Amino acid sequence: MNPTLIAAFSMRSRRKKYRLAVVPAVLAVLALLSAGICPGAAATTKAGNVTIYSLNGYYNPYGITTGPDGNIWFTEYNTPSAIGKITPSGMITSYPISNPPGFGPVEITSGPGGDLWFTVTGSGGYVGRITTAGTVTPVVSADSAGGITVGRGENVWYTTASGSSGSIGRISPSGTFTTFSGTGIDFPHQITAGPDGNVWFTNYGNNTIGRITPSGVVTDFRGPGISGPEGITVGPDGALWFTNTGNNTIGRITTRGRVSNYAGAGISQPTGITAGPDGALWFTNSGNGSIGRITRSGRTVTNYTGPGISGPEGITVGPDKALWFTNHSSASIGRITTKITPNLAASAPAGKLRLRTSQIR
Repeated sequence: MNPTLIAAFSMRSRRKKYRLAVVPAVLAVLALLSAGICPGAAATTKAGNVTIYSLNGYYNPYGITTGPDGNIWFTEYNTPSAIGKITPSGMITSYPISNPPGFGPVEITSGPGGDLWFTVTGSGGYVGRITTAGTVTPVVSADSAGGITVGRGENVWYTTASGSSGSIGRISPSGTFTTFSGTGIDFPHQITAGPDGNVWFTNYGNNTIGRITPSGVVTDFRGPGISGPEGITVGPDGALWFTNTGNNTIGRITTRGRVSNYAGAGISQPTGITAGPDGALWFTNSGNGSIGRITRSGRTVTNYTGPGISGPEGITVGPDKALWFTNHSSASIGRITTKITPNLAASAPAGKLRLRTSQIR
């Protein structure tokens, strides 16, 4: 661990002779550091520690996101259907919603107005919103709605699998609904706002990655190794990263359309994916019940297993900097730690340590 010592220096040169006066607090900190002690710093967090929280009566959680209230929100598919909330300490609340028979909510995201926005799939599906207090409002009908995200200008974008090849929908802040379909859209699944101001999505139907501009111009990108693309997210490198359920790989596409694919031991039907607080990409392996991690170079893949991980689907970064995920097969929410090394700047009390210089004779 290499703690960072924050100090402000004020130096005045006078006839090339200096006198250094160091405040006692700095001397005390330096003494502790020389002894290998980091004052005020917590221990390094170990990656891979898993905690499971049972939903007790609600089944098949799917999508998951961090809400504006500092809690983690998720969808509860099947019967009874609900939108769930879990605090970082593990307290769970469920809010029942209406849904088509045999279907339920799938994806969820933080959106305009400080609310959570979600999709309900199936014939008679819709896009809805829920306040952090639990008030649910259906917004627009959308058969077989799927992924959902918020793009530029607080427009809400979502995917559907309805019709001959699906569609992309947009809800403006004023409540205007627009649907885009046709060339370049082929049963889109997940969707995310890109760093280039466009919205990017996975085309499960034709094994491409799609891009739609704010005005609705669609382009789809083909590339070696794209097979059954599912989840998609923006990486810390400014590229889009996605999961390939068809060939058990993790894909990466730049905003210019250059595609790379990475294989690795333990990748098995990857589904959800998110950028972690440690600078890597984290994903769910629904095929073997594990949580995966891949470095930005794509060269190192690590898989974490643990009791209770079963059919993981969605994954997100929580307010506690851990990864939270849904266990679709075991009616539970999981939490897995990342390796984060706190530093002195993050853990020391507020204030400044000052080094002062003055003339020596």
